[in-house]
Amino acid sequence: MTESIVCHKCQEAITKRMITALGKTWHPEHFLCHHCDEQILDATFNVQSGEPVCNKCFVERYTYTCAGCKKPILEKTICAMGESWHEDCFCCGGACKKPLANQTFYERDGKPYCKKDYEDLFAARCAKCEKPITDSAVLAMNVKWHRDCFRCNKCENPITSQTFTIDGDKPVCPACNC
Repeated sequence: MTESIVCHKCQEAITKRMITALGKTWHPEHFLCHHCDEQILDATFNVQSGEPVCNKCFVERYTYTCAGCKKPILEKTICAMGESWHEDCFCCGGACKKPLANQTFYERDGKPYCKKDYEDLFAARCAKCEKPITDSAVLAMNVKWHRDCFRCNKCENPITSQTFTIDGDKPVCPACNC
């Protein structure tokens, strides 16, 4: 006597077409989504807690929405700045637009930036060369300077002392002030 194949849902014998998945068998009309009880007709489906889930319910219940494009994330997720992102959507908010996955980034007003664009857009500027100041700065004459740019206007030597004079809005070292 042959043992009959039984449907996982109705427990009745399957004599015609059947679906085999997850180590179980079903009548095709009984292969239903665990959440919405709709028949799964797609060739692909998802699994949650060992049960079949249709693509619609999977997207609604188990995926994150990308902070960049607002679409569901069905592959690798980047978690940054308290949000979830597609890898391709997590890009610099500055001019370069380069992907930032696995990169150091800086955040400003809810947008990620690469180091260069962040510095170009937001770093303090040197009073002499006008380039971004990315490390310690000299604060003198109510503006910031790169240490190497804070030089005497007459002899061009770096001003390293606490005292200097101002000649025509330019710093002058004590040696040249005599």
